[in-house]
Amino acid sequence: MAILRLNDKVEVWQCAEWMGDCHISHFATTRFGGVSEGSFGGMNAGRYTDDDPEHVRQNITLLCEAFHLQPERLIMPHQTHGAQIRKIDESFLYLSKSEQMEALEGIDALVTDVPEVCVAVSTADCVPVLLYAPDRQVVAAIHAGWRGVVRGIVPQTVTFLQAEYGCDVKQMEAVIGPSISQSAFEVGEEVVEQFRQSSAWTPIEVESLFWKHPETGKTHIDLWRGVQLQLSREGLSDSRIHLAGICTYQHHDRFFSARRLGIRSGRILSGIWFHAR
Repeated sequence: MAILRLNDKVEVWQCAEWMGDCHISHFATTRFGGVSEGSFGGMNAGRYTDDDPEHVRQNITLLCEAFHLQPERLIMPHQTHGAQIRKIDESFLYLSKSEQMEALEGIDALVTDVPEVCVAVSTADCVPVLLYAPDRQVVAAIHAGWRGVVRGIVPQTVTFLQAEYGCDVKQMEAVIGPSISQSAFEVGEEVVEQFRQSSAWTPIEVESLFWKHPETGKTHIDLWRGVQLQLSREGLSDSRIHLAGICTYQHHDRFFSARRLGIRSGRILSGIWFHAR
């Protein structure tokens, strides 16, 4: 694990392949530090949880201070497991707080080409995907739960970057952050059927995502491979798709896991931004 303890209150995971790039910063928070308590303890940066809002505010402040980032430039949406994408431009920053919250309602992917603006998504088993297009200095943060994966939010965001900014997909890079692994992601047959009916993969590809547990007979789905296949089909080079390989369910002591800790628990925040040159 590429775990960095930034100070006595903030610890993050970072992708080793991106740590040497001075043009961008990124992170996925761990549970270490912060001020939240109980199932939200300690670094819960999820604004849309049942945690004490003041604790969440303090946690976000601690995180931003550790990265020398202005808290108002850390943008996170109210996710709904959909496939809506929101562009964050300069004009968004001048909206009132209520106008910003309205614009972020029902959004599961954020993209921006504004320097020093961190786009972030919250997860607790779902897959966070961070995209970086170095040719146009554009970044994106995607919340990819199984519903979003089936609906194609990841490839749709790649297409959005190409159409909106002219990004070269061959130069694009992606990080698949800490999230639930296939061994822990047991699903019902109704979920399996939704995967089979999706056009996000070929029939052969989608069958490769399934594994039937020999003892329980239950199907497990590999979301990591599902996202990797989608990114590859969009034209990203396999060498530019970086997988954390950290299962939040198995490592619930370090990362929040809704399946392990319950829905009323904290959230991992995964974010990315680029620096002004």
